Amino acid sequence: MFGLIGTFVNTATVLAGGAIGLACKKGIPERMSDSVFKALGLITAFIGVSGSLCDENTLIAVIAMILGTIIGELFDLDNKINNVGKFIERKVSKGEENSTVAQGFVSSSLLFCVGAMTIVGSLQAGLDGDCSVLFTKSAMDFCSSIIFASTLGIGVLFSAAFVLAYQGLITILATWVAPVLTDAVVNEMNCVGYIIIIGLALNILGITKLKVMNMVPAIFLPIAIVPLYDLIVSLI
Repeated sequence: MFGLIGTFVNTATVLAGGAIGLACKKGIPERMSDSVFKALGLITAFIGVSGSLCDENTLIAVIAMILGTIIGELFDLDNKINNVGKFIERKVSKGEENSTVAQGFVSSSLLFCVGAMTIVGSLQAGLDGDCSVLFTKSAMDFCSSIIFASTLGIGVLFSAAFVLAYQGLITILATWVAPVLTDAVVNEMNCVGYIIIIGLALNILGITKLKVMNMVPAIFLPIAIVPLYDLIVSLI
């Protein structure tokens, strides 16, 4: 239970940052808001590119991305998550045109939950009760949620529920999955996560309209792919 403190703090910082961003949103001109949003896209791209360099075996990342995306497409995860965002949008936007509630919910949920600090931090919290990584992530997410909410609105606050569920689940399950999480597996999981963040950045910048959420299953596939790959190599 102590390990969940990091997730609770992270959830609270997203809510607090989002609330501050909403307060600031009213006084930001649309032109400036658009420029800040594009700048956030570039920062997101930088985070993704720099993080993906931790890859140890590109082939594993390729296989994970392909298989993970196929799984995501089969279950249509992107559409399901977007429908949640649109449901929230209908409830809170009051019929406003060009509402960004759904986009804010999906984009911020991905940014806050897809990455090394989420996986490593949640595992450390669950295994050792060490929440230091999640506390650091909380500070970063606090700043990011201010920027996101100031440009995309209230949808960012609802992403806090996604953070709570996703990180909390990893923390709770940490004891069971720990035996299979070798350094190689964690590195590949992180690499795939950062590649997905690059996709998110391209969407934010308006370059693509990737169904990024459909790629999320790829993050967890290295758990099976890495030991299988090592077995095949040892037999050759």
